[in-house]
Amino acid sequence: AILSLENERNLNIFIIYPQKRNLSTVAIVTSDGRMIVGTLKGFDQTINLILDESHERVFSSSQGVEQVVLGLYIVRGDNVAVIGEIDEETDSTLDLGNIRAEPLNSVVH
Repeated sequence: AILSLENERNLNIFIIYPQKRNLSTVAIVTSDGRMIVGTLKGFDQTINLILDESHERVFSSSQGVEQVVLGLYIVRGDNVAVIGEIDEETDSTLDLGNIRAEPLNSVVH
């Protein structure tokens, strides 16, 4: 199935995975060092990503991982550094409150 946005002249097409009813949960690391987790709903030719039920995981060396709810969220393709599928079963067993890590730095070109 393909979802096209309003303006037909300036066609913006997002490709939705037709073979999966339950779409993948993904983790995205952005060029500015953020980690965003959510359900991948679609993307376009410039890798703009549509995520649903998303949240940002904010890392700290002094306290556990904070999860900031974002909801329906679009990540611009030029800000995507890494994207990977998450094993939801493994992810649900993580105790994020006890994970400590330095936040990632921004990508330097």
